[in-house]
Amino acid sequence: MNRTLYRTRIKFCGMTRAGDIRLAGELGVDAIGFVFAHGSPRRVAPAEARAMRQATAPMVDVVALFRNNSKDEVREVVRTVRPSLLQFHGEEEDSFCRSFSLPYMKAIPMGGAQPHNARALQMAFPNAAAFLFDSHAPGGSGGSGSTFNWAQIPTGLHRPFLLAGGITPENAFDAVVATLPWGVDVSSGIESEPGIKDGEKMRRFVEEVRRADCHEMS
Repeated sequence: MNRTLYRTRIKFCGMTRAGDIRLAGELGVDAIGFVFAHGSPRRVAPAEARAMRQATAPMVDVVALFRNNSKDEVREVVRTVRPSLLQFHGEEEDSFCRSFSLPYMKAIPMGGAQPHNARALQMAFPNAAAFLFDSHAPGGSGGSGSTFNWAQIPTGLHRPFLLAGGITPENAFDAVVATLPWGVDVSSGIESEPGIKDGEKMRRFVEEVRRADCHEMS
């Protein structure tokens, strides 16, 4: 299959500096993410995210990431930051996720022993705009820098999915070619330290994903 006309979406997550957000826009990244999950080294306050949002290029989505945050906390972020998409990494149910009148993406932990079933996921989260498959174990957090067995991604999904977990400039090409995701989500793989993005890694990551998009499958 020739994938020349297929473009994998790219999301840079865990942004903490306006300069990194500007560079992401210049590189053609599709979305940037702010982390509001408690305990994350990349967590920012809603007011900080609102200020950094001004650096976002036109037509770049702003995603707000949560993990078991309260409804009031999510509402404050929605009101203050005005994200275009919500991302939930905890034990949130569909009714909670959809209660904020914004599209949402549900992260699915792939670090457990039990495989996931596409039908069960779609029944549990019928209103999810997309799923994100990450390498953390159930109850854990993302941003681990570790990969999971990509063959475990459930087949038969009727929603777009994003691949996350341990993707770097070194393995981004293989990840995209192997899984054909709607998009890829990267945080630690483009950092010099948690929350501090590395410009050269950001550039190389985008280049490798685009190289995979032009790869002809045999």
